[in-house]
Amino acid sequence: MDKTARKVRNQDINPCIEETDASQKCLDTYNYNKNMCSAYFQRYKNCRKYWHSIMLQRRRDGVKPDMPTAAERQEILAGIGGKPY
Repeated sequence: MDKTARKVRNQDINPCIEETDASQKCLDTYNYNKNMCSAYFQRYKNCRKYWHSIMLQRRRDGVKPDMPTAAERQEILAGIGGKPY
C-alpha cells in the first residue's frame, strides 16, 4: 500500500473509514449506479463535516492533535449517545 492509501486507512487520521467502506460496497453492489447509493454518500459527507468541525474547534482551542485519536472519538461518540450523522 502506498503512503496515501495507508493514510486514508489509518483509524487515527480518518474518522470516516466505516462510511467510506459502506459507500464503496454500495457502489460495487449496484454496479456503480450512484443514484442507488446517495444515502451512503450523504452519511459520508455528514461524517466528514462533523469531524471537520471538531478538528477546527480543537485547533482554535490549541488542542493537539487537531483530529482526535480513534480512542478519543469513541469516547466523544459514547458521550453524545452515538453517531450524530
